[in-house]
Amino acid sequence: MRDAILEHANITVSDIERTATMLCAVFGWRVRWASEPGAALGGGTSWHVGGDHSYIALYSRGGRIGGVDTYTTIGGMNHLGVVVSDLDATEERVKALGLETHSHADYEPGRRFYFNDHDGIEYEVVAYP
Repeated sequence: MRDAILEHANITVSDIERTATMLCAVFGWRVRWASEPGAALGGGTSWHVGGDHSYIALYSRGGRIGGVDTYTTIGGMNHLGVVVSDLDATEERVKALGLETHSHADYEPGRRFYFNDHDGIEYEVVAYP
């Protein structure tokens, strides 16, 4: 059997363009595909942001839809992990966007830090030797 590969995760955001712009600036990704406004499920909009082989599907109906504490909610998303080749340069790009980094760690098998975006979505950024 061949290893399975995660193709995408789908998350709901308040401002799809702002989140897409942030992901492209931090990780060097691009908008791979975008629905027409209102054409996605429930009258929302969906954009796929990532690279050639994987992406994050962003979904929005505009504005906040609600909120939960994901670490205490069964089925809640705790964070998205992204592997980068240059952790320090990525952290500088995060900070340049006015976002704060936290929970830095240097342990096997790699170095990492976390940051939360404008919707409170947590990202773990890791580099392996």
